Amino acid sequence: MKIRRFFGKDMRDALNQVKEELGSDAVIMSNKKLADGVEIVAAYDKEPVKKAKPEVRPAATKHNSKSQVTPTLSEIIGDSGPDSLKALLEKQAQTKSELSAPAVAKESSGTSVNQQDMSDIKAELASLRNVLQFQVNGLLKQQQRNEHPMQAYLTDSLEGMGISRDLARQVVSFTPADCSEREAWVFLLKLLANRLKTNQNDILTQAGVVALMGPTGTGKTTTIAKLAARYAQQHGSDKVALVTTDGYRIAAYEQLATYGKIIGCPVKKAVNAEQLDEVLYQFRNRKLVLLDTAGFGQRDTRLIKQLDTFKQTSCATIKSYLVLQANAQRQVMQQTIKLYDAISLQGCIFTKLDECYSLGEMVSVAIENNLPVSYLTDGQKVPEDIRSADVKYMISTAARMFKKYGLNPMTSRQVELTSVAV
Repeated sequence: MKIRRFFGKDMRDALNQVKEELGSDAVIMSNKKLADGVEIVAAYDKEPVKKAKPEVRPAATKHNSKSQVTPTLSEIIGDSGPDSLKALLEKQAQTKSELSAPAVAKESSGTSVNQQDMSDIKAELASLRNVLQFQVNGLLKQQQRNEHPMQAYLTDSLEGMGISRDLARQVVSFTPADCSEREAWVFLLKLLANRLKTNQNDILTQAGVVALMGPTGTGKTTTIAKLAARYAQQHGSDKVALVTTDGYRIAAYEQLATYGKIIGCPVKKAVNAEQLDEVLYQFRNRKLVLLDTAGFGQRDTRLIKQLDTFKQTSCATIKSYLVLQANAQRQVMQQTIKLYDAISLQGCIFTKLDECYSLGEMVSVAIENNLPVSYLTDGQKVPEDIRSADVKYMISTAARMFKKYGLNPMTSRQVELTSVAV
């Protein structure tokens, strides 16, 4: 059995090519959309019978033959051994024949194949198809790595740093072809830094009513205490106030009230929109009012809708910031941000950097969601362990962690260049 790839401007065009070249007995293994059309991978047993073509001059025939004959995937990668693509295709054909035989036998004896039998047959064929698709994709990927080893190495390095595969491939595609490994790495760090946005300490400089939102355990209350303490140091404790809307967590108000007592600022509780309006009116002369909201599970959208209701019905303009753990899985952070599609976010705050072994996930999520980063926290001390987000610090720290903890660290010289790159 052999493999051929066909390219067409659309699915109809590609299928017509398969039928014309291989006939009706060809088996479609996979199809994939490309930027300029569709790719189909088809398998066939016997060489198709070529249709007679009009006679042309010898010179022209030689030229056309050279330009039109495309080597099959099997001819490129070789098909030998029990685990080869050819062997797997033959196994699929054999299994398909064996599974079809009982169906034919039942039909010939006057009994139809029941629904369960058909489901088993389809499941078995689908399983074999998945295995073959996996091997074909792996072979194509290996071919690309052989053709562009530098790009493959840089992509693996960025993924090792915690950058998502899609973002890594995207930035690597812009790497100049004639640069060295060191120059390429510096270029990629600069590119990531240029795409990362920050808010330049906006909460403490612009003030107003600010709500911190996010899942449970991300450190919202401690972060609010740090921001309030910083603002009180700069402008006085009479210019800041704290409010909690958390009516779910035990001792939520008491914890915030303890911070308020230490800072010297008032603390109020509001569990619905009416109470929140009343409290915000009482604090109308305060320059900065920080709202501590209730935490929620990543799959619990009820509290998010409640927070959105608070924001829309309030008499004051509330600026919302999402608090995320920098040491969380990228999928968890991504899903959390997705839950806030209905709420306009001014930025995000990443906490617990001191517990991280990689910062690439944090950088990747912020870039891919176009979400500005406002502050970073790296400990429990109030108000010391908080800093305004800085692109150079974030990228250089991510690169240093990759060198120290990554599976495939860059050389020391490359990581030293990080500070220069960003």
